[in-house]
Amino acid sequence: MTTRTKLEVVSTEAAPAAIGPYSQAIKLGGLVFTSGQIPLDASGVLVEGGIEEQAHQVFRNLKAVLEEAGASFGSVVKATVFMKDMNDFATVNGIYASYFGDHKPARSAVEVARLPKDVLVEIEVIASTDVE
Repeated sequence: MTTRTKLEVVSTEAAPAAIGPYSQAIKLGGLVFTSGQIPLDASGVLVEGGIEEQAHQVFRNLKAVLEEAGASFGSVVKATVFMKDMNDFATVNGIYASYFGDHKPARSAVEVARLPKDVLVEIEVIASTDVE
């Protein structure tokens, strides 16, 4: 008989609630798959400012969701960064590095035509709770 692993919904009030038919993250065994986080504060209000303010808010949201799932930036194995303008890459990259430190997960970074609520950046990650 095969043992099946149950999907767990991850939800925290420390990050904005999902604004559609999705979860902040899903945990499957030791893996955590976050939904793309955009720069809304925990109450769902878009942060004011440009790419720096928006990127920092995205990372605060990711941190809250990861912590709720029992993970951290140090346990991220893959990140995907969506930007409205690739000219913001250097700024986002610097902010990204400040949150990950010496840890360097696999990553993709792409420019997209449009993001939800016309934000400048959205980031999703995959993490493991089985990392030391």
